[in-house]
Amino acid sequence: MSEQSIVLQASAVSKQYSDAGSTVEVLSGLDFELHRGEQLAIIGSSGSGKSTLLNILGGLDKPSSGVVQINGRDLHAGSESQRAKVRNETLGFVYQFHHLLPEFSALENAAMPLLMRNLPLAEVKREAALVLEAVGLGERLTHKPAQLSGGERQRVAIARALIGKPAVVLMDEPTGNLDRNTAASIQALIDKLNEEFSIAFALVTHDPELAQRTGRVLELLDGRLQER
Repeated sequence: MSEQSIVLQASAVSKQYSDAGSTVEVLSGLDFELHRGEQLAIIGSSGSGKSTLLNILGGLDKPSSGVVQINGRDLHAGSESQRAKVRNETLGFVYQFHHLLPEFSALENAAMPLLMRNLPLAEVKREAALVLEAVGLGERLTHKPAQLSGGERQRVAIARALIGKPAVVLMDEPTGNLDRNTAASIQALIDKLNEEFSIAFALVTHDPELAQRTGRVLELLDGRLQER
């Protein structure tokens, strides 16, 4: 793959915490790249630092050292408002628990990233309807989260992650709170969206089946990433 196709690049990323006067190294000099349209799974035991790594890749936490670039831009440079703008324009997030706002409809929840850009409301609603249609929820636009199944709520969360046409979608245990059949449908949806839109997906998972469906698997072990 060419350098031009790199959408996410981590260079010498480390993370340490101070605990009772001693330093605990969670991540140690991580280097890897994610290319446009690629799917990457990050696996590892509980407490291995997977969520810490995902938060750093998403700009929600800073590395102790090293650099994360999205489309060639340093994700952690600049003011908080500048970093928030980069996150909004280049990243989508999907969590194990969907984090939908219960008082808002599926359409309104999916529209949130574009509303933060202060785009015209009619345009935002049109885009939200299109992306919900893409994830199979075209008939559920006005339903609130309590009126949706667990799988449907996760589909709304995926639509919300996709609406801004991000370079990368980061997923933290996207099927971890779902039954096996629903998880399989979400896995198939990720494959479909990855193929149709050439968006890169990086996901943290305990699900070996989901990990094996991606094109590439990295294991976080003793603070370092190993290709599987």
